[in-house]
Amino acid sequence: MTAPRLNIDLDKIFHNARMLVERLTGRGISVTGVTKATLGSPEIAAALLRAGVCSIGDSRIENIETMRRASIRTSMTLVRSPMLSQATRVVAHSDVSLNTELNVIRKLSQAAQEATKLHGVILMVELGDLREGIMPSDLVDIVRKTLRLPNIAFKGIGTNLACRSGVSPDEKNMAQLSALATLVEDNCGHAVEIVSGGNSANLQWAFGGASVGRVNDLRLGESILLGREPLQRKPIDGLHTNAITLSAEVIESKVKPSQPWGTVAQSAFVEKPLETDRGDISQLILAIGQQDTDPFGLAPPPGIEVLGASSDHLILASAQDSHNIGAEITFQLNYSSLVRAMTSPFVEKVVNAERG
Repeated sequence: MTAPRLNIDLDKIFHNARMLVERLTGRGISVTGVTKATLGSPEIAAALLRAGVCSIGDSRIENIETMRRASIRTSMTLVRSPMLSQATRVVAHSDVSLNTELNVIRKLSQAAQEATKLHGVILMVELGDLREGIMPSDLVDIVRKTLRLPNIAFKGIGTNLACRSGVSPDEKNMAQLSALATLVEDNCGHAVEIVSGGNSANLQWAFGGASVGRVNDLRLGESILLGREPLQRKPIDGLHTNAITLSAEVIESKVKPSQPWGTVAQSAFVEKPLETDRGDISQLILAIGQQDTDPFGLAPPPGIEVLGASSDHLILASAQDSHNIGAEITFQLNYSSLVRAMTSPFVEKVVNAERG
C-alpha cells in the first residue's frame, strides 16, 4: 500500500460515535458530529449519521460543500464564524452557522433574502477561553438585533472552551451559559432552542453527574475520531483510540551518534538536539515530516521514540539494531497530528468500509 497514509476504520468511528450518542442522550444532550479534522469526509459523515448524531458540523464551508456534493443529507452547521466574503456560500450550503458579529449576520440576512432561504444562527458567548464569543453583557442586545433581521432564524446560544487558553468546562461556566439562555428568553420573548455547551472537552463535565442545566447540544469531533478527551488526552472508557492511525515508510536505518557535531546554530524548525549523550543509537528516517503532520503528536509503538523532524524526514530512535528499508511503522495520533496529516496532499487516506 502507498505510504505515508492514514488508516481510517469506519467501524471504530461508528462505535465511538454511537457510544457517545447513547451516553449523552441519557443526559438530555444531542451530538453534532464535527468533521473538520477529516476534510469533510463523506464516508465519515455518513458513519456519524448512522451512529445517531443529530447534525454535522464543520469549520470550513469548502468541506460542507464536499459533503453536499456527495449527497450527505442532514442539517449542516458551520462551526466557525462565517467570513463576510463567503456569506453567499454559507447560506447556500449550510443550514446554521455560529456567529459573533452583527455585520456578518446582516450579510447572511442579505444573502438569505436573495436566495429566498431561511438561515439559522447560533450566537457564541465568551466564557473565558478568549477565542470567539460575544461578551455576556452584550448578548441580549445582539439577540434583539438579530431577531429583527429578515430571513435569519435565531436558533440559540453556544460557547467554546479549552481550545485557545485551555479553560475547562465546569459546573460554574456551564451554569452561566444556562442562565444566559433563560435571560435571553426573559428579555427577548423568544425561545432558545439550542444551548450548545462546547466540544469534546465538555465530556468530563457532561458525565460528571451534576445537572447539565439548559445545555442540550455538544459538538464532538476529537473524542469520536481519537477516543480521547482533550483536557488530559486520556482514553475514554469503552472507546477505540486507534480508529485512525498513520503509517510511514522507513527510508534509512543506521547506527549514528545521538549528538550532532560541529558548530550548532538554529535548525530548519528550531529544534534542540538531545540533551543527553546516549552514545550510538539505532536511528531511523521515515518518509514524512513537518509538512505532513505534527511529529510530536505521534505515538509510536513500544521501543521507538520520536527524536525530531524536518520538512520531509521524521527521525526516530529504535531499540532494535536495524529495520528493513521499506518497512512501515504505524503511529497513533493526537488531534494536531491528525489535522495536519488529513490536510497534506502527500498523505494517502485509506478508508476501511464498515463491516456491519
